[in-house]
Amino acid sequence: MEKFSLATDIYSGNDSLERLHLLKGETIFLVCDAFLPDTPTLKRILAQIDDSNEVKIYADVKPDPPLANIIAGVKQFVPMKPTVVIGIGGGSAIDTAKGIRFFGEKLRRQDIKKFIAIPTTSGTGSEVTQHCVLSDPENHKKYPIMEDFLRPDEALLDPRLVMTAPKSVTAYSGLDVLTHSLESLVAVDSNMITEGLSEKGVDVITHDLVTCYKHGEDEAARKRVHEISCAAGIAFSNAGLGICHSIAHQLGANFHVPHGLANAMLLPYVVAYNAEHDKTACAKYAQAARKAGLAASGMGDRVAVHRLINCIKQMMLQMDCPRTLQAFGVDAKDALAKTDVIVANAKQDATFPGNPVVPTDEDLAQIYQRVIK
Repeated sequence: MEKFSLATDIYSGNDSLERLHLLKGETIFLVCDAFLPDTPTLKRILAQIDDSNEVKIYADVKPDPPLANIIAGVKQFVPMKPTVVIGIGGGSAIDTAKGIRFFGEKLRRQDIKKFIAIPTTSGTGSEVTQHCVLSDPENHKKYPIMEDFLRPDEALLDPRLVMTAPKSVTAYSGLDVLTHSLESLVAVDSNMITEGLSEKGVDVITHDLVTCYKHGEDEAARKRVHEISCAAGIAFSNAGLGICHSIAHQLGANFHVPHGLANAMLLPYVVAYNAEHDKTACAKYAQAARKAGLAASGMGDRVAVHRLINCIKQMMLQMDCPRTLQAFGVDAKDALAKTDVIVANAKQDATFPGNPVVPTDEDLAQIYQRVIK
């Protein structure tokens, strides 16, 4: 039996923030990126919230949300007894809101009425997923939490919020969308519905992401990428992910590589590995490449997959993305020495079982070592 769930109401467009007008007399715990307070962006969002509401802002958000910051947020959440939680920012901000809600509700033994997510990057899809990834910097580990109730009730997609994002954020977060699309496309729990979303994700990102990187003011392209980021989130929250994410989480935990960039480094090698070891995965990648216009309709599967892999590499070059850990600034010897730790923790990652192929330790080590230098 196959299952597909969409628990989040999605509102997209320049007027999507008007949904906040409907909040009346609520106690709102608002979690946002550390740089947002006192910015025009947050002031514009707060202007949509009626004065009858009580709003508390928690902005101690860091990349790869550390458990210490979650605990600090919970200490403010519990005595406030909020009725609504709003998460504003990139994936780390929305994941921080999810983490605080997860532990805060358990301590209070009382559920909030509504959880609203407002993404300011086009990448994680956290605004529609049940996933939340927290980190333990001292032990160099990441802990994914996967609970259906963590899905936001509403996602507000305003393309204007992403138009001022730094170029590197646009590139890395957009490549994260491509990874979500390609991993969910071949994941073990994929189905016709998720595959349609995944294929569209490949199409939009390969055509529009570089435009967003080079011409950030192109609102139409921004809107397409923002919406497909959400769609890819829906796809992988239902279908699952795979070893690209399971290894990427280790690159973030051990070397502080931004998540989207870590995925992008690994993606060409993961696609090649899955295509070589699973005929169904190879066929799915090839069909996505054809539908995106990256390969001709009569082209064989393996050649089409090769075109797809070349496209990923070319996009990274066009957007000035380092393609190896060494290029990112990691010492190659240090990275090589951590191979066993990376492999062991990747196998324990919650995304690992979704891969269409069960790799050996040697397979994982080879994929990881391809991105060292």
